[in-house]
Amino acid sequence: MTVSTDRHGHTAGWAETGSTTPVVPDPAAAAFFDVDNTMMQGASIYWFARGLAARNYFTTGDLARFGWQQLRFRVLATEHAGDMSQAKKAALAFVEGWRVDDVERLAEEIFDELMAPRIWAGTRRLAQRHLDAGERVWLVSAAPVEIGRVIAARLGLTGAIGTVAEVVDGAYTGRLVGDLMHGPAKADAVAQLAVVEGLELSRCSAYSDSANDLPMLSTVGRAVAINPDGALLRQARQRGWEVRDFRTGRRAARIAVPSTAAAGLLAGAVSAGLALHRRRRAS
Repeated sequence: MTVSTDRHGHTAGWAETGSTTPVVPDPAAAAFFDVDNTMMQGASIYWFARGLAARNYFTTGDLARFGWQQLRFRVLATEHAGDMSQAKKAALAFVEGWRVDDVERLAEEIFDELMAPRIWAGTRRLAQRHLDAGERVWLVSAAPVEIGRVIAARLGLTGAIGTVAEVVDGAYTGRLVGDLMHGPAKADAVAQLAVVEGLELSRCSAYSDSANDLPMLSTVGRAVAINPDGALLRQARQRGWEVRDFRTGRRAARIAVPSTAAAGLLAGAVSAGLALHRRRRAS
């Protein structure tokens, strides 16, 4: 099923065209945006960890373990999409024992400092077009839902779908509630939200950079590949999906490293840990 271009703003109905035609909200339409490398350059959880390191919340050993856990998650998620049990164990272990309100407060601070400058202006405009057309916009991310909600609130979006961590007495246990928000789980969550919110998926749009999100992209009426990896680009061309790429040349390769190359993420975590160690020795 294909959503007509005028319903989703590819013609004079979108704000930058200068149209003064009143917008009639479509309560059955919505847009779903992946976060890492789609809405933001790099991985939100990476920048969150960097922000924590700058505040001395992590020791060198903590950062090394965090990098290793994220490395394991990405390798398992990519190579063993059908068996995510080990990835689930690694995904949120680093927040075990943390207070939820502390994580939310820190996420707000770190978004303003490190994430906001890395929001893709082009993707942000696409989201705003949906809002201007009277549609709701949700982020859908494997990151903890608390981080997704902060990003959504800062961008003026409707809300966020994310990985839910178990909380006992206001603190994280390090375990998950349900599935990691990855691959088919994203499609399932979008479908469930559609039922609750009265959406028609054939009128909805989804945006992602990764072939891992093919289930979500295939669930809606209009799929758009943003800064796509090779596998998603091939699928988009085969299926006739729109492709938007806001990256340019070597700069694109550099900024993609934190989220698309697990080794790069590990190196970044270790480097940040070493820098923290040097600062402590110097003090």
